[in-house]
Amino acid sequence: MVKGLTATSSPLQIGAFVAETAANTFNSQQIDLSLNPLDNEVFVVTQINLDVEAPDSVAGVTTQTSASLSSTARLTVGSITDANVLGQARRTIVCNAAMTPDGGIPFDREDPLFAAQTEDYLGIIATSDAFLNVIGSNNGNTKGCAARIYGYRAKAQASVYAALVQSEVLSA
Repeated sequence: MVKGLTATSSPLQIGAFVAETAANTFNSQQIDLSLNPLDNEVFVVTQINLDVEAPDSVAGVTTQTSASLSSTARLTVGSITDANVLGQARRTIVCNAAMTPDGGIPFDREDPLFAAQTEDYLGIIATSDAFLNVIGSNNGNTKGCAARIYGYRAKAQASVYAALVQSEVLSA
């Protein structure tokens, strides 16, 4: 268990879905975690599963669908190098000019899936919401992403809670 936190729930699973409003357009879905700030309640994320829809296969074009789960609202999908991104997934189809659309080469990437055995968690969300973000690239159709977030609620000591909230707000 993380120092300064006391678990207040059993393990939880939260599901969400986000879709582009138009092809190749960033969209974000707010996920209400229903945390109680008066009790210094946080959500400890232990695992993330991002199921990104496959990009379109277009001859001579590299297409992509990217998604992320973030602790604060974003204007882009971002990457795991960003402080507020807890996990990212991407599906890419590389199809050179000589290939037919069904001959493209797919690539998948998802980081991270779950906390390493030596770690207690992937991240801690101290504000009441998480955000699921998605964008496609060079697709003719809209794309989306389904997510499952695993974790538990915890009560933080006042100083820990204040530090977590400040860190989260500053990472936006």
